[in-house]
Amino acid sequence: MTNNTENTQPEQEVEIQEELQTEQPIEIQEEPSLEIDELAIAQARITELETYIAEADSRERDILLRAKAENENTRRRAEQDVEKAHKFALEKFSKELLNVVDNLERALTTLEGADESVKGLVEGVELTHKELTSVLSRYGVQAFGETGEAFNPEMHQAISQQPAEGIESNCVSVVLQKGYKLNDRVIRDAMVIVTP
Repeated sequence: MTNNTENTQPEQEVEIQEELQTEQPIEIQEEPSLEIDELAIAQARITELETYIAEADSRERDILLRAKAENENTRRRAEQDVEKAHKFALEKFSKELLNVVDNLERALTTLEGADESVKGLVEGVELTHKELTSVLSRYGVQAFGETGEAFNPEMHQAISQQPAEGIESNCVSVVLQKGYKLNDRVIRDAMVIVTP
């Protein structure tokens, strides 16, 4: 029996060694392919995350630049609004004073050729008119509308057309009422008659 057991043991050892030899290459082949797959997946994930981070940085920079631009635009608009408010705060008041200037000019036209008895009155009206136009001028109110100047629909209101000697076509022949600007903004059109 001992003989028999001795014979079977080496056979079993040989079989086990053969199995091990045949199994080892299979296991070796599986382990590297799993490692390669895991490595490829990890590298793909890293690339994906790097792309995501780059896109997020780009979006963040874009949002920051847009916010800065919007802030700058808001600041500039606010400055312009304040500047316009300062420039044109007197617009309504100036328009009201223009009627006073017109009335003083009408009074001066009426008093032309008056006798010596009203000379003091004429001088008083002239001085008042001069002072009022001077004050308006200091605050940026300027008169416009002269005979012979080219008709501009943005500044002149044409009442009618009438031919006039010595005046070119499409020019102001008669000024019925002066126009006024406040800091280069028309606050009242000049009422004129234009040559055809």
